[in-house]
Amino acid sequence: MVLSMLDRGDRYGYDISETLARRIELADGSIYPLLRKLRSDGYVTTYLSEQSGGPPRKYYSITKSGRELYRRERAEWLGFIRTVEELLGSEESHE
Repeated sequence: MVLSMLDRGDRYGYDISETLARRIELADGSIYPLLRKLRSDGYVTTYLSEQSGGPPRKYYSITKSGRELYRRERAEWLGFIRTVEELLGSEESHE
């Protein structure tokens, strides 16, 4: 999900965390270790951007290899969803 968000544009960590927390149950502080891992693996890069009236924010940007990983993982996930939907649909026909 993080790579999906970054595929649409650069974001800062708190924004990523808050956006996900509004949609799914998310443990506090779980996004930052993931972002560090994605960065160390070369899937994202970071840069600082100064905002008026506040300290600089660290933004995350997806790399080419991050986009490739995202597309592979997305295809795998969508295939999994289709399989689950097929299996659940076949269960309903037996009820």
